[in-house]
Amino acid sequence: MSTSDADCRTCTHVAQIVRQCLEAGSTVEIDGLGTFRRNPDGEYEFVAQDRPRIFLAYVEEDLAQARRLSAALEKRGLEPWLDKEKLLPGQNWPRAIECAIELSDLFVACFSRRAVGKRGYFQSELRYALDCAARLPLDEIFFLPVRLDPCEVPGSIRKSIQYVDLFPDWGKGVAKVEAAVRRAMRTASRLKSRLAS
Repeated sequence: MSTSDADCRTCTHVAQIVRQCLEAGSTVEIDGLGTFRRNPDGEYEFVAQDRPRIFLAYVEEDLAQARRLSAALEKRGLEPWLDKEKLLPGQNWPRAIECAIELSDLFVACFSRRAVGKRGYFQSELRYALDCAARLPLDEIFFLPVRLDPCEVPGSIRKSIQYVDLFPDWGKGVAKVEAAVRRAMRTASRLKSRLAS
């Protein structure tokens, strides 16, 4: 059996699963692409993901504030990606997180006194996101540091990337994050238009 035969059978199997879910009244989200659903006429449709997608990186001790930021961004029409809400049981989470970072329009690094000195996966996510940002045109915004409290942003980041404070005025800080996302989307759109012409 050739690889293309196996791929074809896999695609057919996935299509059957999607159809079964839709017939059962569920929607099926393809992370980063969009959602299959039934419309009011009972027909199947695919609704493409068009909201800016933001990956939120944080340490476990800051989960409550990360969730608060996620909810605030969602209310503003953005699509935050928070591991606690998006990862599925049994999923290879390190690979899923790398994919989510790669598919994101913006990476928001949540710094706090607890986060800056902590070893672990948060630091790996920062490094991976900085590597992703290094492959983008210099005018594009991708890596956005936010401070949850008066902490020291690492020097290697602070030297070249402007950060946003979410304290003492949470609403003002979230508005700045939204403005950065909107600007990043406009810049990316202009760059894509230039490349297309």
